[in-house]
Amino acid sequence: MTEKISVIIPVYNSTDCLERCVRSVCAQTYGELEILLIDDGSTDGTGELCERLAAEDARIRVYHKENGGASSARNMGIGLASGAYLGFVDSDDHIEPEMYALMMDAMHERPGDIVQISRDEVDEEGRRLPDVCIPPKQARFCEAEDFLRELLLHRGDCSFCTKLVRREMFRKHRFPEGMLNEDFRLLVEMLQETRGITILPEQCYHVVCRQQSTTRRKTKDSFSRVFIDIVVNADRMQELVDRAYPNLHVYAVRFNLYQRLDYLLHVPISQMKRENDFYRHVKRYLRRHVKDTVTNPYLTGKNKGYLLLLTSAPKLVRQVHAWIRMGSRNERVA
Repeated sequence: MTEKISVIIPVYNSTDCLERCVRSVCAQTYGELEILLIDDGSTDGTGELCERLAAEDARIRVYHKENGGASSARNMGIGLASGAYLGFVDSDDHIEPEMYALMMDAMHERPGDIVQISRDEVDEEGRRLPDVCIPPKQARFCEAEDFLRELLLHRGDCSFCTKLVRREMFRKHRFPEGMLNEDFRLLVEMLQETRGITILPEQCYHVVCRQQSTTRRKTKDSFSRVFIDIVVNADRMQELVDRAYPNLHVYAVRFNLYQRLDYLLHVPISQMKRENDFYRHVKRYLRRHVKDTVTNPYLTGKNKGYLLLLTSAPKLVRQVHAWIRMGSRNERVA
């Protein structure tokens, strides 16, 4: 008997892209699917579009809930799913017809509980963008510790949209709600309970990079929570590595330094003050790890330069950088 895959699609105000996404899932050559559309409190007619799509294909089930975020919608889908395997697709994106067939073949042919397909990135007009994650030349099995090392080097793919996962892996786990970078956190938890991940070279998942982003600034004082969450996850990663993967210590320190660099390059200057406890927490780590900044072989020279400057005088460095950028804009206008 063919084993069922439950494909969970969290949906929120997606009338402009949802139909393409859902039709790409319906077109899968692997036939034993159920498709769960979790409408996360949409206000623009997306709920009605979900119902219309469900009327066209009996494999689609629609559920409506109050808005709670993508993790909340995914978790609801996990609880409702009946498949032996779970997959996730974001409503902005779309997939190739053979994606889940390839992943199911790999699931049965290779060890492990998770299969990852490769992905590419396109803009809203469909133009190909540079690869964020480089696909392997051929299918390979990556041990859990090796996969974790790739994540620490910012070379691995933590997205669950490119994964097919045995349902049992979610028996004790759910996506963390109320935070961003949630895929990374959950995947790290699961890596401790599986031998590794099979990675396929086919770029069957298409990530559509839209203009509106959770990390995009709206004003000079706005600040996405993602830059806080990546530091929180880096701290958790450091604790995990030091406890369970001591051979990866130098990679975890590199990861933590890099995430803090990202935070300090994005936090508004207006929030770089003594009263901001999290900002002070970030600075303390950097000052305790100056030697690691200088000696870590997995940081680039540019990374090290920025880190040392921001460790010594973070607010001043950001102010000078802002003045330089303003001067450059004024010159272009003139």
